[in-house]
Amino acid sequence: MIDFTKIDYLKNGNEKQKRAFQVLTKYRIFEKLENFSPILAGTIPIEIDIDESDLDIICEVENMVDFKKLLNQIFFEFDSDLKIETITINGIESMICNFRLDGFPIEIFGQNKPTTHQNAYQHMIAEYKILQKKGENFKQKIIELKKKGLKTEPAFGILLNLENPYEDLLKF
Repeated sequence: MIDFTKIDYLKNGNEKQKRAFQVLTKYRIFEKLENFSPILAGTIPIEIDIDESDLDIICEVENMVDFKKLLNQIFFEFDSDLKIETITINGIESMICNFRLDGFPIEIFGQNKPTTHQNAYQHMIAEYKILQKKGENFKQKIIELKKKGLKTEPAFGILLNLENPYEDLLKF
């Protein structure tokens, strides 16, 4: 299985993955976030992205105030439309930072939880395993549902007849 905790696999991936690797390394994004155990999650690593898919970077964050200051310091220079908000997801304080970099929409997500235990990573790993098992035809059906406006988990839910895809995918 691919080691998704590092971004090296992107170098040998499809064209979008190679571009993502170039942007992430050019701007040293993972180096700048290294104290937060960053992982690229979402659809681009598992090749079910669509044109508007973003680079989802999840981070482990203990202090949201300091993290917000750091995000402003690091990323405001890249995009003056930088947006940072604090929300609560399933009772966990979370921070979301959105900006654009060389044509890529980027979302940095922080929670006080190890990155490999965050739902975004867990969902991606489950989805990757399902895609490996179900094959190319299934993968294309997921992409088509996403192009019609469905989010990733609900798309898997439809094709796998899952009652609650966000919860059920965590069981895979």
